[in-house]
Order: sequence, then C-alpha cells, then structure tokens
Amino acid sequence: MTYLLVFLFAYLLGSIPCGYLVGRWFKGLDIRKHGSGNIGTTNAFRILGPGPGALVLLGDVLKGLIAVLVAEYFTSETVALFAGLVAIAGHSWPIYLGFKGGRGVATGAGVILALSPLGVLLLLLIWVLTILITRYVSVGSILAAAAAPFVLGFVEQSWLLAFFGLLAGAGVIYRHKANIERLKRGTEPKVGGGYSTRW
Repeated sequence: MTYLLVFLFAYLLGSIPCGYLVGRWFKGLDIRKHGSGNIGTTNAFRILGPGPGALVLLGDVLKGLIAVLVAEYFTSETVALFAGLVAIAGHSWPIYLGFKGGRGVATGAGVILALSPLGVLLLLLIWVLTILITRYVSVGSILAAAAAPFVLGFVEQSWLLAFFGLLAGAGVIYRHKANIERLKRGTEPKVGGGYSTRW
C-alpha cells in the first residue's frame, strides 16, 4: 500500500504542468498554443521570457527531486528510483492536461540530482557543451539522455542506476521525436533564434 501511494504521489506531482500554470499566471496565455506547443522549460524560456522560464525550470526540477526524496524517506532508494521514473512519466503524460506534457528533461534532472549529484553535473556539462557547439537545445537534451546510463553507471558504480538512466534516457529521446523530425527538415529553432512571439 505504501508503494502504491508513493507512486501515485510521484505521478500526480510530476503531472503538475508548471509551464502551463506559469504561462497563465504571468502572461495570461496558454503556452501550448505558442512556439513548439510544449509546456517544458525550453518553450517557456522562448515564449514567456527568462524570469517565468526560470520558474518553470525550477518547478519541473523540484517535481523530480521531491518525488525521489519522499519515496526514499518512506520506502527505499530502489523504490525511490522507480518513483523518479513515475514522476518523469507524469511530466510527459500529465493527467491534468489530457496526457500531453513535456519532454521530461528538467524533471529527469531533478530525479538524477536526488540520486547522483555528481552524475547530474556531468550530464549538465554534456548538455551545455552540446548546445554551445550545435546551438540546438534538443540535441543537447538527446545527447545527455543517451549518455545518462553510462554516466550514472560509471559515477555511482551501480547497474541499477545505469538501468534507470537507460529507461529515463530512452523516454526523453522518444519524447523528442518531433524535434528529431524538425532537425531532419532543418526547421528546428536554434538558441538565439527561437519562435516569433508578440508576448
């Protein structure tokens, strides 16, 4: 029963649509109808601006972090790891928005922050360097997701964390399928380019 409640809490917490809520509160708009239509951090920065975008980032990271910490407190580190996956799933398929959510990158970062602080720093480094080189946030996210099982397995010397990285990374890459298609067509917006917006 405890496990069920922990997973339910993780999913409902992960489902909180920070991008949608911040867009409504600060700009009076539905972020799903602007830019890429995604409720995640990247679209929030492009459409809402740096201040609201930072709030979305913080909220999405905290969802993953809190889900893991609560699960670890009431159960075990292993259960907390799977609760983290559930929180990422909640962000990607939120019950509050008809199961249409974000890519899971920021919430996944919050989960990894709770499980492996050094691991999240290394993945952040990969993400930043890739964006600096390519100017594509999506490419940075995809490469960091692909590196997650190797980084977590190496840093923590844990096959379980490597397995978590594999599952979470695969989910993040899958959620970027629209970005991958835009990259193939050459229509994916670069950092500094963004989407046009009147807000």
